[in-house]
Amino acid sequence: MYDEQNWYEARNASPEIKQTPSPAPEKKQGVGKRAVAFLLSAALVGGAAGFGGAKLADGSHTSTIQEGRHANTVINVSQVDTSRLLTASEVYAANVNSTVGITTSAVTTNFWGIPVESAAAGSGFIFSDDGYILTNYHVIEGATSVTVALFNGDEYDASLVGYDPNNDIAVLKIEAADLTPVVLGNSDTLNVGDDVVAIGNPLGEFTFSLTKGSVSALNREVTLSSNNGQNRITMDLIQTDCAINSGNSGGALFNLYGEVVGITNAKYSNNGNSAQASIESIGFAIPINQVRSIVESIIENGYISKPYIGVTVRDVSEESQAYGLPKGASVASVTEDGPAEKAGVEANDIITAVNGDTIDSSDALVSFIKNCEVDDELTLTIYRQGETLERTLTVGQQTQPAIAQNDGQAVQQSQSQQNGTMIDPWSFFRDIW
Repeated sequence: MYDEQNWYEARNASPEIKQTPSPAPEKKQGVGKRAVAFLLSAALVGGAAGFGGAKLADGSHTSTIQEGRHANTVINVSQVDTSRLLTASEVYAANVNSTVGITTSAVTTNFWGIPVESAAAGSGFIFSDDGYILTNYHVIEGATSVTVALFNGDEYDASLVGYDPNNDIAVLKIEAADLTPVVLGNSDTLNVGDDVVAIGNPLGEFTFSLTKGSVSALNREVTLSSNNGQNRITMDLIQTDCAINSGNSGGALFNLYGEVVGITNAKYSNNGNSAQASIESIGFAIPINQVRSIVESIIENGYISKPYIGVTVRDVSEESQAYGLPKGASVASVTEDGPAEKAGVEANDIITAVNGDTIDSSDALVSFIKNCEVDDELTLTIYRQGETLERTLTVGQQTQPAIAQNDGQAVQQSQSQQNGTMIDPWSFFRDIW
């Protein structure tokens, strides 16, 4: 974090973006992550249902119920030829119109009880031609209004469709048509050393800027935290030496085929102490494969759908391994009536392989399940009290709301200069932008 980049205003808890339908906004002109739980419960968001009044007439009794109906959103996938390697300038020219600037405002109450409006800025990109926008959750967290600015100068008021704080993503919608969406790539094919570029709005001032670099590391485990340290998530991110600064959050990370492979969301910096060495060129991005299905579920279903097998797991300790237990994912608990219980998995089993692929830790199992589809059939290799067993299960679906139940109450995340969390044992701060 840098003193000269203190462009965010700290903000207190404020009302979340309202989800009630509103008239189509007018277009304006201008600039603009050691136990790992496998989803123990499900919360389904469905159509609205209620009870109407009952009427007595001539000894008969009639009851009326209400059934909700709404149009379903269907995502059509168009294949695009991206076989040609591009220069950075060609990637920019092909994607700058798919990049957006995001400005948010929040109304807070100061020490004297006086309402104060504060503003923040970030980046995003066009996910579909009819106005769905993808950005980071922390960019819009706590905001009461969001404005999206296109490269051509047009601005739109945006509505919040849904979000997943555990993956730091949010989906917005603007009332626009015939937009140019990005081309989605495959982040699983990235290699350390691959060239990448980021397009975004650093500092919320240098709009539509490109920075170029390489993939520095893959599957880097990073713990992100809000300023008060209460909202912490751990994610496996792409590390890049592309310059990532305040305001770049939510922007796209492209490979040189012009495909989005990540969503920039964090960087390392020191805590502003001049006696400490400055930290440069350590930025992070969310792999697009990690969140694509979640985004599509939010848009199509209005809720988040994830694959699950119904267990909580933890690592097998080195002490246990010294007594002869194998490496793997040790089952701490099994969800009643879940896929694992139905298949005969028990607490204290150690899962050592899935479909023949070695599982040597709880993280390895988590990653494997994340990449599964609902209804996939999995054969688990299990160590149980000296025996090796096999159990076959069908991957289930776990759902959760895409909008918090207390939507009228914002979960505040400060985005001031002091935003960050201490990384022990070093005196560094990890900032979220």
